[in-house]
Amino acid sequence: MSDYMRITRAIEFITANASNQPTLEAIAAHLHLSPFHFQRLFCRWTGVTPKRYLQTLTVERAKRLLAQARPLLQVSESVGLSSSSRLHDHFVQLEAVTPGEYKQRGTNLHIEHGVCASPFGGLFVAITSRGICKLSFVDDAAETPELVTELRRCWPRATLRANPAAAQAVAAALFSRRPRPDRPLSLYVKGTNFQVSVWRALLRIPPAAVVSYTEVAEAVARPRAARAVGSAIGANPAAFLIPCHRVIQQSGRLGGYHWGETRLQAIHAWECARAETRGGQEIPD
Repeated sequence: MSDYMRITRAIEFITANASNQPTLEAIAAHLHLSPFHFQRLFCRWTGVTPKRYLQTLTVERAKRLLAQARPLLQVSESVGLSSSSRLHDHFVQLEAVTPGEYKQRGTNLHIEHGVCASPFGGLFVAITSRGICKLSFVDDAAETPELVTELRRCWPRATLRANPAAAQAVAAALFSRRPRPDRPLSLYVKGTNFQVSVWRALLRIPPAAVVSYTEVAEAVARPRAARAVGSAIGANPAAFLIPCHRVIQQSGRLGGYHWGETRLQAIHAWECARAETRGGQEIPD
């Protein structure tokens, strides 16, 4: 069993028993591990103790962050290039497919793809010379042919080639504890003008922060379009890289994530642990 699957089982157990504040011993016993081994595994994976991790999974934490949040546009303006809290998100270059390129349907485009490991399970990556065109979490290897078929449907005239090593290189850069600002990650995506504007807004949300759908709608100058914003977020072509996981319901509930609520909770806790380790945003007690 992979570390991610063990962490997944731990999160599911913690979520189901959150009202009882499960002890280290109880969680470890559920995973058939010793408390010592489980604590080491957890700290290695997140950088914090299970107790601290549990605190990051609460709805109350999300509510407090929403209450404290400044408008998204103001937040984005305050995140300078020298910000100590910057992770890969703040040097992602997003390039949208032009109408002319859309009509070509991938003519002369070469796409390499593969499935690789990530802290949150398998990750399907598709890469062009212009940038990453698809990232999607996968729970089963059987999903890969479907994703390749979807890729062919999206780019019917492109040349596709399997290259797991290239996919793993992307994952290494994406989840590195020391991202390189001099080597920005590039995205090359298809979407309507509205969808692209929403995805750009998501890239401006700092790590370990959360905003509501309404705030994103206001950020793209469509304050009454929260539902349409939700649809655009659901069409996100690049899991994690375009951080749709940082948009939650106004109530603070963590739900509706395309790749599963357990994975959403894992990502939130992982980002909080990294932000705290880097001396960025503190996790509320």
